Amino acid sequence: MNTGSNEPGEAFVAADDSVPEGTADDQQGQGLGSRAPEFVKARRMLHLSWQVGVFVIGLAVVGAGIVMLPLPGPGWVVIFGGMAIWATEFVWAQLVLRWTKRKVTEAAQRALDPRVRRRNIILTSVGLVIIGALVGFYLWKFGLTMPWKIKDQ
Repeated sequence: MNTGSNEPGEAFVAADDSVPEGTADDQQGQGLGSRAPEFVKARRMLHLSWQVGVFVIGLAVVGAGIVMLPLPGPGWVVIFGGMAIWATEFVWAQLVLRWTKRKVTEAAQRALDPRVRRRNIILTSVGLVIIGALVGFYLWKFGLTMPWKIKDQ
């Protein structure tokens, strides 16, 4: 069972306790595992209670984000916020969050590529022209009548 503790073997630990350059410890200031206070980690039941509390709070935030996906609200931002709450305690959430950050950064870099931007602008323009043509045809054929009030013609 993964308790999220910083036991040797969960993350790379150098023999002289130094942090090698380029590792996650160097980038984030702390390795994988629990970020609970030391007095909480020292007591097994308290640490387990802490983890349950973090999980329940993270679950509530992720659940609220999922509800916000179809409803008005920043759904994805709230979901990632819930993942960040989980990442304070669980290694799996830390790894998922790192993977997500890496993929978002890669996507942002690809989106800034001039060829990709040009393609996206062209596709958006073509889509808007098609939508404009469809709306124009509808208005020419039926006027400002709503679709559910159109009688058979």
